[in-house]
Amino acid sequence: MKLLICISNVPDTTTKIKFKENNTLFDDTGVQWVINPWDELALTRAVELKEDASSPVSEVHILNVGTKITEPTLRKCLAIGADKAFRIDYNPLDSYSTAMQIAEFIKDKDYAFVITGISSSDYNDSAVGGMIAEFADLPSISSVSNIKFDNNEAVIERDVASGKEYMTASGTVVLIVQKGFAIEPKIPNMRGIMTARSKPLEVVAAVNVEPLVEFVDYKLPEPKSKVTMIDSDNIAELINLLSTEAKVL
Repeated sequence: MKLLICISNVPDTTTKIKFKENNTLFDDTGVQWVINPWDELALTRAVELKEDASSPVSEVHILNVGTKITEPTLRKCLAIGADKAFRIDYNPLDSYSTAMQIAEFIKDKDYAFVITGISSSDYNDSAVGGMIAEFADLPSISSVSNIKFDNNEAVIERDVASGKEYMTASGTVVLIVQKGFAIEPKIPNMRGIMTARSKPLEVVAAVNVEPLVEFVDYKLPEPKSKVTMIDSDNIAELINLLSTEAKVL
């Protein structure tokens, strides 16, 4: 059984965001790129299943839609335990065109599960997973918090308002996973880092897709106001500020 993990290459959360060319382009100068946190959990769980002798998972592949700048991140994924990487050579301009690239890639493949994080930490659009399933005409399961196997049958756990829901799945299914799918991200060890150098990373030509979204310009959030310190016994002043400045009363 083969699993495909969709990987986003995102700025580290400590990155100071800047823009250039009159705030029309993201300035990636000095940016530290990392695996999208939700995708990293998906990859971790997939590798855990591959390493479990009782699991039918035999291979874990990763897929990224991006330019050459994403390859160091893909090599880290290989160091974590993925067996093969694919990079669709396309600048992901919106969720629609990104999902279409992935859907075209998987349509002639035999993956049991195509797994995506619920969102990417840069745009937080939460749309790609569902779009992949729609474009590829595949069933999908969202809010997935775990996957395990019972006699080679996949049991999918998902969070719902009333608690937990368990589903079985067969054939190719898109899983949209969230926090809890793995407990902690897997850290690559030295052996993994060394073997990652020789693992295959295949560049795939993009299909011709026009994005539906155009970014005109970007704007940083307004800076936060300074903190006002109030003596613990000055309740009247606290109420006054909450009412007149914070306007929450």
